[in-house]
Parts: sequence; C-alpha cells; structure tokens
Amino acid sequence: MSEKISPVSIAVLVSGGGTNLQALIDAQKSGIIKHGKINIVISNNPEAYALKRAENAGIDTCVISGKEYKSKAEFEKRLVETLENKGVELIVLAGFMRILSGDFTSIYKDRIINVHPSLIPSFCGEGFYGLRVHEAALSYGVKVTGATVHFVNEIPDGGRIILQRAVNVRDNDTPETLQQRVMREAEWQILPEACELVSKKISMMGEGYEYI
Repeated sequence: MSEKISPVSIAVLVSGGGTNLQALIDAQKSGIIKHGKINIVISNNPEAYALKRAENAGIDTCVISGKEYKSKAEFEKRLVETLENKGVELIVLAGFMRILSGDFTSIYKDRIINVHPSLIPSFCGEGFYGLRVHEAALSYGVKVTGATVHFVNEIPDGGRIILQRAVNVRDNDTPETLQQRVMREAEWQILPEACELVSKKISMMGEGYEYI
C-alpha cells in the first residue's frame, strides 16, 4: 500500500476583509483544494477582518505589522521565521498590501502565488490595486476584463501566469460593480483552482518541483 502524502502546508497573507481568503476556506471545505491545507493566516494589519474569518474557520493567525520593524528586511525576516516555524510550502497572497522584495521571493521561488483583478499584462504593476484597477479598465474602455493568478517574483505582477478568467464589462458598470463581479466570477473561482493545481504539483514533485 502506498504511503499517503500529507497535504501541502499553505500560508495565506492578507491585509483587509479577506473575501479571497474566504473563497479558499470554502474551497478547502468543499474538497476543491485537496492537496493543500491552510495552516496559518498572516496579516500585516491587526484590524483586518480576514483574521476573524480565519479564527472562525479554526485556522491559526499571526499579525506581523510593518510598523513594528525598522526596515523591510527586518519585517521579511520575521515573516520567513513564521513561515518556517509552520513548515509552509506554499504562500498565497490574498489581498496582501505589501510588495515583497526580491530577496524574499527568491527564497520561495515558484512557491508564492497572487491573484490580481485584471487580465495581466493589462492594468497591473506597481500602483494598480483594488478599485484603481477597475477605474483604469473603465477609463480605457475595455469590453473584457477579468482576473489572473500568477507566481510572484521581484516585479509587481511580473511572475508567470497560472490561470486567467475573463469577465465582460457592462455599459453601466462602475468601478464598484465591476470589482464585485470580477471577484465573484473570476477571483473566487481561479484562486482556489490555482491553489490546488500548485499544491498538487508540489506534493508530487517535492523539493524538485518546478511549475511548467
């Protein structure tokens, strides 16, 4: 009989309300995420409602506030220590409002994924987050937008794409209505799917894993 493989240990990094985190929690409960398990939720914002969502789901939480550290390097050192203590193998950025350095991302090459509310390479990069993305899409007049899950490297939104899903823009859309529809129809769908895809790859390939 083959030995059962333990689920990949996942950390979710958050800063705000945690709707994408909730999508991951729900996907884990429903069996969409089978090869991974969320073992810790880390926030740089002690007031983030995402922490409450994690507590309600029985998931350990940790607050690492950048305000408590003199430099990004010190903040990231504490973050690495926390991840290592939990044996984290995959990091999911779900509305995490800090840009991670190349020093950090190189430690977890192909082990950090992020969801962005546009079809990369459109409306992405430094300065494009939250409603700003949807305001830019509407201002430009695009008829189709969507969401992208990608690997994270030292370039904001610059890592390889894992999954994308398109969402039609309506004539009467506002940034707020478009944001909500992109979350419902794209982000909340493809983030759990990508999480399972990458978790499965990691569990199958171990330390030699490289996403293709």
